Amino acid sequence: MVAITTTGSDRAGTPRRFPAGRKAELAAYVSEAGQVTVAEIAERFDVSTDTIRRDLDRLAEDGLLVRTHGGAMSKTALPQINTGFDTRLGYQSEAKEKIGALAATLVDDNSVVMINAGTTTVALARELKDHRGLTIATNSLRLPPELSTDCFRGLYVFGGAVHIADQKTIGPVSFHSSTGNHDLDVQCDLALLGVGAVSAETGYSTSNLEEATMMSEMMARASRVAILADSSKFGRRLFAQIASLGRADYFVTDEEPPEELAGALRESGVEILVPN
Repeated sequence: MVAITTTGSDRAGTPRRFPAGRKAELAAYVSEAGQVTVAEIAERFDVSTDTIRRDLDRLAEDGLLVRTHGGAMSKTALPQINTGFDTRLGYQSEAKEKIGALAATLVDDNSVVMINAGTTTVALARELKDHRGLTIATNSLRLPPELSTDCFRGLYVFGGAVHIADQKTIGPVSFHSSTGNHDLDVQCDLALLGVGAVSAETGYSTSNLEEATMMSEMMARASRVAILADSSKFGRRLFAQIASLGRADYFVTDEEPPEELAGALRESGVEILVPN
């Protein structure tokens, strides 16, 4: 359990403070869940319901969420709404770092990789510093500054509509020829894709329809596919399906999935990779 601290008292009556890092973590959790109850948050963070109520009141005053009777919801009352890229970057940060380090071991030097936009793939980008000769194509606006300039010989960003809050572009998985007459066909050795949800029944999904289409196309252009997802994504389903479980070769996560999901992944021929 992660303990949230705030002004007030914990269950033992000890005064606590509410540092900015914990504030970001709680705000990100509400954004990820969409709508939550006080009891649910108190159990997750192992603090009293009174403490959580005060925390949520402060976050609501700061405009980071909407308080409801008995809980809170994201600003637009819909699941998986952003509170900003940097806020989400702090959510499950340790898990994302583990996933990024493990996923980096799948990347061969002098290979071509496609990486989608997301907070988990930013963690991956930081772990590529010791690689050499990579050609990297991405729709992430945040990923290029995170890469060591020593690790790649070519870096390309897919064009399309720019989503500032998510630090990404959404558009075709292609590049226009220099003459402007046609799109160039692109392929990669490995696609590394962070997803918003994974379930035994519906496979991999995300909250944005156009993004799901783009990620599915990245899969189609890859010789191998690695899905990156922390344990908070297990057993969930979002609006737009990206692909069935079997479209991936690897599932990289921070802890062993529940039995049902793990069994479905293995039956689909997907190798589960978990840090030692």
